Amino acid sequence: MKFLLLTFVGVVHLLSLSSGKTIYKNDISQRTFQEIKEEIASYGDVAKAIINLAVYGKAQNRSYERLALLVDTVGPRPSGSKSLEKAIQIMYQNLQEDGLENVHLEPVKIPHWERGEESAVMLEPRIHKMAILGLGSSIGTPPEGITAEVLVVTSFEELQRRAPEARGKIVVYNQPYVNYSKTVQYRVQGSVEAAKVGAVASLIRSVASFSIYSPHTGIQEYQDGVPKIPTACITVEDAEMMSRMASRGNRIVIQLKMGAKNYPDADSFNTVAEIIGSKYPEQVVLVSGHLDSWDVGQGAMDDGGGAFISWEALSLIKDLGLRPKRTLRLVLWTAEEQGGIGAFQYYQLHKANISNYSLVMESDLGTFLPSGLQFTGSEKARTIVEEVMSLLQPVNITQVFRAGEGTDINFWIQAGVPGTTRRPVWLELRERGRECE
Repeated sequence: MKFLLLTFVGVVHLLSLSSGKTIYKNDISQRTFQEIKEEIASYGDVAKAIINLAVYGKAQNRSYERLALLVDTVGPRPSGSKSLEKAIQIMYQNLQEDGLENVHLEPVKIPHWERGEESAVMLEPRIHKMAILGLGSSIGTPPEGITAEVLVVTSFEELQRRAPEARGKIVVYNQPYVNYSKTVQYRVQGSVEAAKVGAVASLIRSVASFSIYSPHTGIQEYQDGVPKIPTACITVEDAEMMSRMASRGNRIVIQLKMGAKNYPDADSFNTVAEIIGSKYPEQVVLVSGHLDSWDVGQGAMDDGGGAFISWEALSLIKDLGLRPKRTLRLVLWTAEEQGGIGAFQYYQLHKANISNYSLVMESDLGTFLPSGLQFTGSEKARTIVEEVMSLLQPVNITQVFRAGEGTDINFWIQAGVPGTTRRPVWLELRERGRECE
């Protein structure tokens, strides 16, 4: 966790120190790149001080201990829940006590969904109780549940080819896992596509490359003009089993019960804190993570870790008595799991000042050992980031990859602001493995 933190705090502080122009503009400065490079190199001692404090000093386990206290105290923090609002109030107090500046809450409206009791039992060709997790925003079933025959498909294309068979059935998707971005479309769109062909419910193979009989949850989206049907994820193992049964010609019948309910939007907040810039206080380097989680886990990794290393980045800079030229702004988002709801409302509120945003950063890929940063922006901006990352050579975290992105910062990136996401080693190893296949 401490090494991942270094990629954030190093880049956050050092980019806030360099050239006075916002780095997404083509004319980044009146100075030459060589002058900028020399200025960045002059912060070598600052980088070493940050590394020493985070890795060897009093702060070496601080972000972990802070995170453990929150998740042990509050637990899961689903959108619209009292536990999420409790966590927000705790963080508001924590940031004030940490001595950060301009600590405040920005009100937003967020979805409120609760899963209730849920179950799925295979009745034919044999009795089998299945592990399921309802998907966010799904409607529930009638109290007696839905009992129907199953149609197993492996793709949306197969569903369309077999559309006449789907009416009145529960569609089970047994889509192969390709990668997250491609495979997650079945979780997000699966219920809509099934409803279009007359299905009464949909069950989606969990979007995972590995399973220990563990269903996954996540958001799904309904579409105007298409009937809403209940939808849930099942385990990889059960999806594969039903696919085998169907291939043998077995009739599969499932009884699905879901007590899911959608409530009116709830009041919530994005949590904000700053270290105000000394020379360009109106210019912002934004660092962020989200406080909300799903209800079936305590959200320590998704995204408690990202939120807390983002906080720790400002804490380390404050502890070292550093005052960046630009304002460092921490934002702890609400309702990210529902599709970046809090972040979108933040963007709507602040986009009039988009020219003052120099860089937006988000940590939401897990706080594992990092190999560098993923970056989206101009080539001139990339060269600056590469120079900054070179100062993290003592901990061997220097690479700059393509495709910086994140649910909460994509609004800014799509509007032209440079964006970064730290890149965990597991992602690099997975991609290397795919290249060898």
